[in-house]
Amino acid sequence: MKLEFFQKKFWTASRQCAALDGKCSISCDDEDINCYLIDNNGFILVAEDYTLTGKFFGEPEGAVMSKLLQMGSFKRVTLYDYQALCWVYSESSDSGHTLLDPYFAFFSAVKWILSELIIFLVEFNFYSWWYSDVTAKAQRIGRTMQVPCDTEYPAFVSERTIKENTGNIECDGCIKSFVIQQIPSSNLFMVVVDNKCDCSMFEPITMDPIEIMYILHWPNTGKLVGAVHNESLKCERLKMQKDRRRPDTCHPFHPEENSMECGGAVTYTPNLATTLLSVLLALFPR
Repeated sequence: MKLEFFQKKFWTASRQCAALDGKCSISCDDEDINCYLIDNNGFILVAEDYTLTGKFFGEPEGAVMSKLLQMGSFKRVTLYDYQALCWVYSESSDSGHTLLDPYFAFFSAVKWILSELIIFLVEFNFYSWWYSDVTAKAQRIGRTMQVPCDTEYPAFVSERTIKENTGNIECDGCIKSFVIQQIPSSNLFMVVVDNKCDCSMFEPITMDPIEIMYILHWPNTGKLVGAVHNESLKCERLKMQKDRRRPDTCHPFHPEENSMECGGAVTYTPNLATTLLSVLLALFPR
């Protein structure tokens, strides 16, 4: 089932009521309320703003998500990623002898001039003359690089025993109300939020990862190297890691696989006419 079809079915079902005339006293079409369909981990499946699809519910509705955590409808779980990548400065040095070396400044200037010349030649090419409207400019990433690190990030899980809940949030003299109800025989929840109150005072709740910094004290100095976690935790984690074991048996072939078909791509040769035609189309625009 495609997402567009599922969203249409949801909005159609939300307009159906058990009243005699079939009309709903409150509908998701009202401008004073916002309707969301979220899963048991808080991710939005259906929303009036289609750009919110796939995002975490705490980003657009931080106040409501905070209240749901306080009421126990959702609980926070901390997960760890020990194979993450973090951005750090790639060019950083605290050595003091470079300030005393008279040749260091000269070689640095030469290196900078050469790098700027190469970048200029890359940007200033004949192809940019031919296609002046689609010139591709080289961009320097900056003095940062990605290095392996440990991160932690929050995850949210709904409480299975709570099927329905209501709450009120005080936002700068205004009361913001909401209703959350589980859809039977599914892991989905429908949330209806009153949007007449401005609750921007509550920060959005995100699932952004946070780098874990470990604390290490040097002997007799007490110098602080990291933060957040103790260095012993990192040592215990490294001890728990086990090397991957090789398989006990070898499976070099499969009875339903034809080994003669492997590596057949090397027999293909490029067509000269097709290659020349592609080059001509690339050089001469229509």
